[in-house]
Amino acid sequence: MHRLLTWIFEPGFFANQPVHVAIVIGAAVAVVSGVVGVFTILRGQSFGGHALTDVSTAGGSGATLIGASPLVGFVGAGVIGAVVMDAIGIRRVRGRDLATGIVLGASIGLAALFLDLDATTSNTTGATQHILFGSIFTTESSTVPIVIAFSVVSLGIMAFIYRPLLLSSVSDDIAAARGVPLRLVGLLFMLALAVAVGLSALAIGSILSTALLIGPAATALRLTRRLGWSLVVACLIGVGGTWLGLLLAYDSYDWSSSHQGIPVSFFIVAVQFLAYLASGLPFARAARGRRPLGISAVG
Repeated sequence: MHRLLTWIFEPGFFANQPVHVAIVIGAAVAVVSGVVGVFTILRGQSFGGHALTDVSTAGGSGATLIGASPLVGFVGAGVIGAVVMDAIGIRRVRGRDLATGIVLGASIGLAALFLDLDATTSNTTGATQHILFGSIFTTESSTVPIVIAFSVVSLGIMAFIYRPLLLSSVSDDIAAARGVPLRLVGLLFMLALAVAVGLSALAIGSILSTALLIGPAATALRLTRRLGWSLVVACLIGVGGTWLGLLLAYDSYDWSSSHQGIPVSFFIVAVQFLAYLASGLPFARAARGRRPLGISAVG
């Protein structure tokens, strides 16, 4: 058993301080992404989440340019983008497409500008790499309380609007007939989504953050039709995949004589992709319940 553990875990893994920080941040981000991601898929707003990743790129690169924390830029810009998307008309399908297109185009332009300025005028080494593909192993321990605070805010919003959000996700018309304030619920959800995307950008980079937001949730919704279980499964898949990605990235430094290692973002995304493929196998489909998702929760 000791030999097996030594083969799996490279020496120093459990004693490494950056690993401790990465484990805590990765778990917090995965839980938030799992919960928010399930509702993102149910509401058909995956593309909106993708647009917010580009907004986060602009925010993170802009924050780096002025010497601020990229996390503040990720979340701050995401919140602004979410408010703008809601103001344009995020509730209806055509409004969602219009809002997503406008915000997406503007954010890509700003991201290109800020990333270029980061590369040519900033003294921060590898800023572009960290913003686009993450730097969870280089995240300082002082960032952990901020990540936990943002996570609590996002999950708190989701808990507050849970029932009206679920009802509006199933049917806007039924929700409106029951007096649900659709515009307020939609705005609060977009704010929770913006925070989730910003946290995910810190873990695996802004360009890949959708993978952690959508991947575990999509896998969970393939495995179970019950909303409560899908939330739990999405969180477990997200946390497990993130921790496995951290382990593989740490071990990869000794896979070659150059000791370059493979980025942790690659492993996290790859694990989530493989989990999604595995959820489509016959045994996984057979284990899935037949009751339509969310009916028992809102009926």
